[in-house]
Amino acid sequence: MATLNQNQSFNQKFQYTLDHTRLTPEQRQFYEENGFLVIKKLVSPQKLKLYSDRFEAICRKQVQVPGMVMMRDIAITTSEFIPGEKAIAKVQDFTHDDVLFEYCCLPEIVDYVECFTGPDITAVHTMFINKPPDTGSKSSRHPMHQDLHYFPFRPADKIVCSWTAIVPVNRQNGCLVVVPGSHKGELLPHVYPDWKNGVNKMYHGIQNYDPNQPRVQLEMEPGDTVFFHPILIHGSGTNKTKHFRKSISCHYAASDCDYIDISSLSTKYLAQEVAEIAKKRVGQDVDISYQDLWRLRSRRVKGKEDLPMSRL
Repeated sequence: MATLNQNQSFNQKFQYTLDHTRLTPEQRQFYEENGFLVIKKLVSPQKLKLYSDRFEAICRKQVQVPGMVMMRDIAITTSEFIPGEKAIAKVQDFTHDDVLFEYCCLPEIVDYVECFTGPDITAVHTMFINKPPDTGSKSSRHPMHQDLHYFPFRPADKIVCSWTAIVPVNRQNGCLVVVPGSHKGELLPHVYPDWKNGVNKMYHGIQNYDPNQPRVQLEMEPGDTVFFHPILIHGSGTNKTKHFRKSISCHYAASDCDYIDISSLSTKYLAQEVAEIAKKRVGQDVDISYQDLWRLRSRRVKGKEDLPMSRL
């Protein structure tokens, strides 16, 4: 009985993780303190190749996927067009591509996701990132930011990202950079960085970011996966190599999260920007809310269907 009470006291310390057998007490404590956790070799080489091949097929327009957004780096858009995957820096919203969406449903990934969201899970944001070699403009870097800035749903503690390296990721090709413990803070105002050579669309960064904050470079091998909190401050450096740095990621939310009205928040300008992008794609006469756009890009992964995040 004494042991049970000790465990109960120990469990009460946790805010950012849930009771689950997948995480060891040490892993759980690390995430609580730092806001991220790296799991080595979580995704197999066979799966990584499958996703890379699919990305290449999409870039070559051999596959058409409804709702998918293909983005070029600003340096590529202002230079001579390069056909194929070298022209695409990122594919967003592959939710309705069953091959890439398989990543979001991998049991080895979802088992960890449950430790943060619980058993009812919705994939809310998906990306295949193809960070290009930098041309000298430093456009391949990503400003330090918090992912919650983009999300119109809460609570933050029931949202988590999985980010898997497809190729070796290191300082040379622009690995993720995180500020440990910053998930314990609050959502900060974001703006477009005032960079000399411009910045990629939707690459918002923390306003008045303090570059002296202690940072950790997450160097990873293929298949290594980092899970992190949406308030964790993170970004990525410049790709100084001649090769593309590839990764795949998915943000998950507990399906019982609720959509919120962001009109009174500092992120309200973001909704306007996203609406303008959406109208360019589907027509100026379309009237759709920011929340509805996120509903369209989401897809249930596991659990009950009749919950706010898992229904249109």
